[in-house]
This record gives sequence, C-alpha cells and structure tokens, in this order.
Amino acid sequence: MFKRIMVPLDGSPRAESALPVAARVARTSESTLVLLQVVSITATYTPYTYGPDIAQSPMYTEELIDMVQENAEKYLQEISQSDILAGIGVETAVIPGSAGMTIIDTTREENIDLIVMCSHGETGFMRWALGSVAQHVSRHSSVPVLVLREDGTSKERSQSQRSTIALVALDGSKMAEATIEPASYLTTALAAPEQGTLLLSTVITRRADRHKLEKEDRVLEDARKYLISIVERIQSGELAKLNLALEWSIEESKDVAGALIKAAESGTSTESSNKLSDCDLIAIATHGRGGMQRLVMGSVTERVLGATTLPMLIIRPKAEQ
Repeated sequence: MFKRIMVPLDGSPRAESALPVAARVARTSESTLVLLQVVSITATYTPYTYGPDIAQSPMYTEELIDMVQENAEKYLQEISQSDILAGIGVETAVIPGSAGMTIIDTTREENIDLIVMCSHGETGFMRWALGSVAQHVSRHSSVPVLVLREDGTSKERSQSQRSTIALVALDGSKMAEATIEPASYLTTALAAPEQGTLLLSTVITRRADRHKLEKEDRVLEDARKYLISIVERIQSGELAKLNLALEWSIEESKDVAGALIKAAESGTSTESSNKLSDCDLIAIATHGRGGMQRLVMGSVTERVLGATTLPMLIIRPKAEQ
C-alpha cells in the first residue's frame, strides 16, 4: 500500500529520528523514501540594521538564498547516503515556502502514500500543544500521517512478545473504519518478519441510572456485535493475506480520549481473548460520524494526539477531504 513515503526534515536530530521507522516500513513495503526539506524565506533575512538615517527593513540577497538552498541540498544528500537508508530508493527535494502548506502540496505533487514525521509536542492530559507543523499536516493531509514522538520510536518489545500491536479506534462509523486498511499495512510492515496484531477498540458510556440499564446492556451488546463483524470482514477480505492477529476490546468511560490512551499505553483485557500489554501505536481517523456513542472523532483525535506518549497513525477519511 505504501509505495512512496515522505519524511519532512529540518536539519534537527529530532526530525531525523523519524528515519529509522520510515526506513523499516520502506524496506518491508519495497517503497521509495522522499526526503523533503522546506526552506522558509524568512531564514534568508539579513539582520535588521538600526540607525537614525537607515530604514528598519530586512534585506534579501540572491547569494544568501542560493547558499541556503545549496546547504539544504547537501544536507539531504548526506542523509540519503547514510547507512540507515542503505538499500532503499531515496529521492530528495528542497522547496521554499511555509512548512505545513508545502508538505501538504508536495504530498499531492509527488504521489505520496504515507508521511512519517516527528513531533516535539509535550505529553500529558493538561498539555495538548503539538508542534504547529505536525498539527497542521495531521489535520489536512490527504494521506495517512505517522506522527512519532521525540525519539521517533515506540517502546522496545521483549523477546517473548515481539509482535507489533496497533490500537485501532472505532466508533461504528464508516469514516472511522477508514483507519483499518492503512493501520493493517503499517502494522504488518513494522512487525515483519513477526506477526502483527490489531486491537480494534471502541468506547461506550454506561450510566448509573437503573432505569436505563437495559438500554445500556443493548449498547454493550451492539458494540460486541459490531466489533465481531469487523473482525469477520477483515478475515474474509483482502486484508486476510496480511495474517494479522485480531483482538477487540470495549472500553467504558465518559472520557473517550482518556480511555483509548489508557488501553493503548497500559494494556487492556480484550473481549476476544487474553489481556494484551501496552500497544506500539494508536491508529485513528480525524473524523467519525454516528456509531455507538455518535462521537465527533475529530475532537477525540486531537486530544489523543496531544496527550499520548505513543506514535499515532492519523487518517483523514476521503469523505472529509
């Protein structure tokens, strides 16, 4: 599924930490990596000069612009020849402009299938601010975006549990289900040569009102039937060839984002078999309509994106593009 993978770089070690994960997916998927550096025109300002007879305005020089472009090209060339990318087809591009908008535009122009980038966003439920570029790209990209945290990796798994586990957030809507296919291919690529695992998860809310218990039990049963139908659909469809292990769980909470994060980061007792340990990533759509609790998945996605310590695969459903 992922034939062209883009990694935006800005010259920092933080951005470069996305390269090992991108390289792993590229090797398994036999993909081409496109390394992009966006050069902001503001970076080519000469310093302001102040004086009684001198206008306070920035000065541009062709030499400085050319130097910035040349340095960026040399930088990407060095990265493309690094050992970590050995044996992978690599293309490079240096483009002037605004980082967020340029990444989105280049995605279309270069026929990109997946963006892998690192965010320096702080974690914690009270600190939901992400780096503005990662936030812009995850909101507006027409292709899946894998947002990594600062070290660019997920937790190392023990030798006895080497399967990559991805929690896929579902709310009963077709839009949320758009996450399943890219999450399946990404999990397979990251887990190779081991078997990957998808944890299909939805959140329901139970009320304490006894008069509503019967209705709530129906909601729980509907959720079970829904997740079982998704498992059967995967097992009988095109994705069956990926041989993924399929688990499913129902979380009960009024805080949907918090419940998804807890299940992914701390492990959960699945409805389908045994308790799973912590996941390696969370896959979620930017929007969902209808479903068990009629979630507005967009707001949930942003909360999870800002609070989790795990990598996130974010998919914008085609109906929203």
